[in-house]
Amino acid sequence: MGVDIPANRPTAISLTYLYGVGNHTARELCHKAGLDPHQRASELTEDEVARIAALLDKDYVAEGQLRRQTSQNISRLRDIGCYRGIRHRRGLPVRGQRTKTNARTRKGPKKTVAGKKGVKDLR
Repeated sequence: MGVDIPANRPTAISLTYLYGVGNHTARELCHKAGLDPHQRASELTEDEVARIAALLDKDYVAEGQLRRQTSQNISRLRDIGCYRGIRHRRGLPVRGQRTKTNARTRKGPKKTVAGKKGVKDLR
C-alpha cells in the first residue's frame, strides 16, 4: 500500500501503522490471512504479505483511498454550504464543541486583541 510498516513489532501492531487500520481490523486481517498476530512482521514471507495486501484491497478501505474519500466528503460539505461545511471552511470545531474557551487545536494559537487601556471611573 506504499507504507513501510515497522519490522521489529508484532504483525498485528505493525498493521496499525496503516491509515484506517486499527487494533480490531489488524487482528481481523491476521485471522483471515491465517497468521499469528504475535509473529514479528520481519518474519513474514512474501506470500503472507501478498495475502494481507489482497485482503486489504478487497475488503477494506485504507490508506490513500480512505484519505481521498475523507477529503472528498469534506469538500462536498464545503461546496453545498451546510453548517458543517462552513465550520470546516472557517477552521472551527465541527461537532458542536464550545469555542469561547478551548478549541485551540482547531483555531490555532491565540491571536491577542488590544483591549481598552484602564478607563478611570469618575464619580
